[in-house]
Amino acid sequence: MCEGVITIVLAGGLSTRMGRDKALLELDGIPLLTRICTLGLAVSRQVYVVTGRDYGEVLPEGCDRIDDRVLEGPLYAFSAALDQIGDSIPNLHPTDWILLLSCDLPYLDQATIEQWIGQLDSVPEEAIAYLAKNPQGFFEVLCGFYRVSCRESLNQAVAGGERSFQRWLRSQRVAELKWDDRRVFFNCNQPEDWEQLG
Repeated sequence: MCEGVITIVLAGGLSTRMGRDKALLELDGIPLLTRICTLGLAVSRQVYVVTGRDYGEVLPEGCDRIDDRVLEGPLYAFSAALDQIGDSIPNLHPTDWILLLSCDLPYLDQATIEQWIGQLDSVPEEAIAYLAKNPQGFFEVLCGFYRVSCRESLNQAVAGGERSFQRWLRSQRVAELKWDDRRVFFNCNQPEDWEQLG
């Protein structure tokens, strides 16, 4: 567990493309949301789940819920969560890191996250995020790290009507996380994605 890392799990989507709540899809008998929260608890000092739903039965002990009933998208949800956390956690330092994860990352594992955390000390101080890029050059925004200090810039962007992670990050200094195994970033958005796991 790393004291300088806090995990935020986004589970507020409507799962419209999937046709059912993807947070509750079970892999080896374990809901995806339970699995990703358990990973967060293993590698960080605290886990927050941002959602408008009651997932009490599947949230591991030790996770805190942040209510999201606005459904303005993941950038807005991240901004609201970071505000709530920043105002409530003692000893939270601007250089601490937020590990931001979507709830549907079936291939992500603890060893991979711990390897990434071991690289955080080498990230330039002026970088507000440490993220991988996909083959198309877009950031993997829902499986990576953001400094607590991104809060001001993020709030300004959201207040200005921005709802795109990619557009917001284009104006920021982002350090690139190099990673060969692209499977860890695979997420389940539609039934065909889920069937690939079978």
